[in-house]
Amino acid sequence: MNVITLLTDRGLVESPRWHRGRLYFSDWSAGEVLALTPPGPDGPGPDNTAHDGDAEVIARVKSLPLCTAWLPDGRLLIVDSARGTLLRREADGTLVTHADLGRPGWNDIVVDGRGNAYVNGAGFSPTAGEAPRPGQVSLITPDGQVSQVADGIQFPNGMAVTPDNETLIVADSYGRCLLAFDIAADGRLSGERVWASLGDGTPDGICVDAEGAVWYADVPNKRCARVTEGGEVTRVVDLDRGGFACALGGPGGTTLYITAATWQGMTAAEMVRPGSGQVLAAEVGVPGAGWP
Repeated sequence: MNVITLLTDRGLVESPRWHRGRLYFSDWSAGEVLALTPPGPDGPGPDNTAHDGDAEVIARVKSLPLCTAWLPDGRLLIVDSARGTLLRREADGTLVTHADLGRPGWNDIVVDGRGNAYVNGAGFSPTAGEAPRPGQVSLITPDGQVSQVADGIQFPNGMAVTPDNETLIVADSYGRCLLAFDIAADGRLSGERVWASLGDGTPDGICVDAEGAVWYADVPNKRCARVTEGGEVTRVVDLDRGGFACALGGPGGTTLYITAATWQGMTAAEMVRPGSGQVLAAEVGVPGAGWP
């Protein structure tokens, strides 16, 4: 599969999100949320690298993790994990508090079509070398109310919501599986089940396509893989470094955008090799669906 390099020389890049013709992503190392305009119809240059200039920094938040999601009204939510706050970027670029999450240590976020935000977090600090403890998922309703709606997940990571707003899928990195939950009308979760066991797969950021399959990024196995419910892997994009997250987008919704970097370890001074962060793209045929 032809993989195009859109951007290089970044740090720990994560949380790719396609929105209104641009690709947004976070550089956790720099504490930045950025927007990138992909190459036009003429495609990349002869070296298979796009040269459309540097990405635009749209927010600076010194937090690790630093994940984002779009509200239905077009405003951006940013998880300020270090301070235990969910921020909202207003139309003029200012950042305001959307919700108080009650404690630090949050990870990924997804917002469904009704404006409900789901934020997850581990039950321990992996960067401090603490022993693993199960994590949780919390719901933040449009009025800013926060409640825990799932727990007991070994290491909750990427999340996605199906286009019918009825299922939340959560990547459990330590459990090497994708979990599914039924979403009630009020946003609460029930019916936890294993959506797909992944064998040696270690899922990080995920997205859903229009055929109901899930793409997951995989750091230790240096790839992104497409899996159907039940666990059948139908397609793989091999990488030369760890795949941290992926999202479908582009003009036809069929471009898989991937954030990747060279992993050095959770407790290393720099978790990824400085300057190894890249934003990549590959055409995969089936468009994205649901959220993110």
